[in-house]
Amino acid sequence: MKISLFATLAAALVLATPSLAGDAEAGAKVFSKCKACHSIVADDGTAIQKGGKVGPNLYGVVGRAAGSVEGFKYGDGLLKAKESGLVWTEALIAEYVQDPTAFIDTHGGEGKSMMTFKLPKGGEDVAAYLASVKP
Repeated sequence: MKISLFATLAAALVLATPSLAGDAEAGAKVFSKCKACHSIVADDGTAIQKGGKVGPNLYGVVGRAAGSVEGFKYGDGLLKAKESGLVWTEALIAEYVQDPTAFIDTHGGEGKSMMTFKLPKGGEDVAAYLASVKP
């Protein structure tokens, strides 16, 4: 009886947990929309994705504290989110790219995001791609 109850609870927990099933290969293609502002450059200087420098380098972003790329000037909203302990995960990146300002307002910061671009579709794929590009 106890094992059956445990199995039922475990199954319910798995089914209730939202899954982020992004496609990294599709995300690499969607990332072309992000290259106007962001690049992905490995620590050794290898350019994985050449792009702009308006936004921070996204190499190794998953698992990194928000607002922590040395030498990059972040907006106040993201810096406040950083102070609240925000660390980028695939799920948070997917949420952020849908509406950056709304994200900041609900994750410890306030005010506009410096990122004005919104990606209403494909955020999970971009997040999966960024998770695959790491040290």
